Parts: sequence; C-alpha cells; structure tokens
Amino acid sequence: MEKNHYLSQFNLLQSLGLEDLIEMEELTRITVVPKNTYIQTPSTFSEGLFFVKKGKVRLYQLNANGKQFTSDILSEGNVFGEMGMISFGTKEHYIETIEESHICTIDPARFEEFISHRPRFMMSLLQVLSDRIKSMSQLTQNLAIGNLHDKILCVLLKLADQHGVEHKDNCYKINVPLSHQEIANLIGASREAVTVALQELVKAEVIQTGFRTIYIQRDKTLETNIT
Repeated sequence: MEKNHYLSQFNLLQSLGLEDLIEMEELTRITVVPKNTYIQTPSTFSEGLFFVKKGKVRLYQLNANGKQFTSDILSEGNVFGEMGMISFGTKEHYIETIEESHICTIDPARFEEFISHRPRFMMSLLQVLSDRIKSMSQLTQNLAIGNLHDKILCVLLKLADQHGVEHKDNCYKINVPLSHQEIANLIGASREAVTVALQELVKAEVIQTGFRTIYIQRDKTLETNIT
C-alpha cells in the first residue's frame, strides 16, 4: 500500500480509484538511481513511460560540436518517455539524475491494455502532454526572440514555477543546484556571457545568488529593463 499511496500523488493518476491504483502497482517497477547517473542516452533508449517518484533528472541534447542544451529539469511527479502513440519527445535526449532519484517504470504492453479501458485516465494523460507541449513551445519562443537577460529570467521563472520554494516577499528559492554553466546550457549561451548577465541582474536586485543557489524576485522581473 505504500506504493499505492505514492502513485496517488501523481497528478496524472488522480483520476484513478483505489482498485485501479492497486492494478497500476502491478504494472510498475521502482528503481533507485544514484546521483549523476544516466537513465537514458540516445543510443540506449528503450520504449516505456517513467515517473519520477523522488529526486530530480535533467534532460539534455548535444549539438554537432558537443555543446549541451538542457531541455528540462524534472522532479517528483513528472513523467517522461515514449510508448507507442504516447510521446513526451525524449527519445533523442540524454536523461541524467542530478540527485539520487527513485524512478517508476511502467510495462508498455500492459499499460496500453490498462488505459484502453479507462478513458478518463487517457484524457488526463492527454492533458499532461498538452501542457508539456505548450510549456516547451512558449519557452522556445521566448528563448528565440528575447535578449540574454530575458532568456535567463524566462528560464529562472520556469524553474521557480517547477521547483521554487517561497522564501519571503514573493522571493522564491529555486530548489535546484545551478552553476553558471548549467544556466548557460539552459539558454544556449556562453558561460562567460551568463556570468556577466547574472551580475547585472543581482545589481538590479532581481535575483540573489549563492553557491549554486538562486533566489528570484518575481515582482521585479516585470520591471526589469536591462540592456
């Protein structure tokens, strides 16, 4: 029942009753993956859906020159993977833990049979897919047209929405360790340029920084006009 209680915490699974959750338990396997370990690379991809029970994972791709571009950072309750007609667009990604993570794996064939008799659950799954597509589309647009400061703030706000912990006065701590290089990987910029931009945002009192830690003042992001 411990796993049933855990599965019920996923937004995607809230449409299921207790009997369905018990059946879902039989379809899943939980693996504890150490920090800085690959769950998947493009060459080791295997079909399946995965839930993050605990921890955080980073999804990234490499360009022709080997430069990393981070697509997303997922934490508890997030879903990734590809299975038949269901795709979260992660096939060509490297997926790596950034802290020890507990990953739930769902058996593809049995899951297809499971959802075929549960239209409400299928609608919830489509909603999750739709939300992910809209989020990534908006992020891509902002990264394409914004200046460097806009790009950094866009990514930091997204991370604050996903992983933020309210600190005080609408200031949020991003509960993900972030180096300047990791921020550069998120926006496709150089580490040196990101360092300068972060210093300017600190000076403007839009963000506060510590060792791999960033606090963001959400109210002040709307007032920022740094060129």
